[in-house]
Amino acid sequence: MGQTLISISIDEDLKNDFERYCDMLGMSMSTAITIFAKALVRERRIPFEIRVQDPSREEAKAILEQIRKISEENGTSEMTMEEIDEEIRKTREEKHLR
Repeated sequence: MGQTLISISIDEDLKNDFERYCDMLGMSMSTAITIFAKALVRERRIPFEIRVQDPSREEAKAILEQIRKISEENGTSEMTMEEIDEEIRKTREEKHLR
């Protein structure tokens, strides 16, 4: 089986850290990527857990502020939960009829 070249873009600091750790393990970055690709194909999944970290208190506040701004721009900031549910129901019905 022949070899092929792939090219990826990666943050320079991450690349340097990745290269340093690969060196510590006695392998090239190419070998590490090949190990990853083989595991993905063999297991038919990402071979490690991927999860989202909970936002910090400041990030959560910023997210809520963005939601508030969007709801004000869309005229939904004063809607009750029942009104929101009704809008969702109507939208689903419209999509279903298409």
